[in-house]
Amino acid sequence: MTDAASMATRLYVAIDTQDLARAEQLAAAIAPAGASLKLGLEFFSAHGPAGVAKVKAKAPASRLFLDLKFHDIPNTVASAVRAALAVAPYMLNVHAAGGPAMLRAAKEAADEEAAKRGIARPLVIAVTVLTSLDDADLAAVGQTPPAADQVKRLAALTQSCGLDGVVCSAHEAAILRALCGPDFRLVVPGIRPKGADVGDQKRVMGPLDAIQAGASDLVVGRPITGADNPADAARAIAEEMLGKMAS
Repeated sequence: MTDAASMATRLYVAIDTQDLARAEQLAAAIAPAGASLKLGLEFFSAHGPAGVAKVKAKAPASRLFLDLKFHDIPNTVASAVRAALAVAPYMLNVHAAGGPAMLRAAKEAADEEAAKRGIARPLVIAVTVLTSLDDADLAAVGQTPPAADQVKRLAALTQSCGLDGVVCSAHEAAILRALCGPDFRLVVPGIRPKGADVGDQKRVMGPLDAIQAGASDLVVGRPITGADNPADAARAIAEEMLGKMAS
């Protein structure tokens, strides 16, 4: 039986800021809810691994998703993955569009470096199509819409290369769950509780519907980080996720 505490670990709070003090404050505020943390390019470019370590120290029990979306030649991505393990993330990601050699190199580097450091290997997942893109955006860069077809192609490639899952929109979660099976991780951003501003996301869904569709983990930013009490906001979303699972 899934309880609220274990459900909260599947909720990643996106701490999107360049302000180290603000990031530390948010991590400390969210920690009592038991939610996980996501730090991305904006923060990492400003503060690097040392900054990540400082934020992680404010919520030591929280899982860390290092959202850097590596996309380069295989050797470069492999080296980047090895370096990223210095902060012992629970999960990190690459771009599936980097191709099979790059995907395999990322996974192999994570395996080898984790063994070398004597730590748990992070989950290695791949970004399919960014949730800020719609069919018109794909056509503009020479990819054939609809977005769901491109997501399916990239998810199948990612799974064939031995990675743990993908980042996808909630709108593709049901399709990918059927395609990739029950153990493939589906990490879903673009989650907005009812009444929340969708911001720059184009393919969004509420937390209840996303879990119902087959999402493994949800990523939520501003509805939590912009709340008067971030821990309470995180708890409310985790409870909504749990309610759907129990129904």
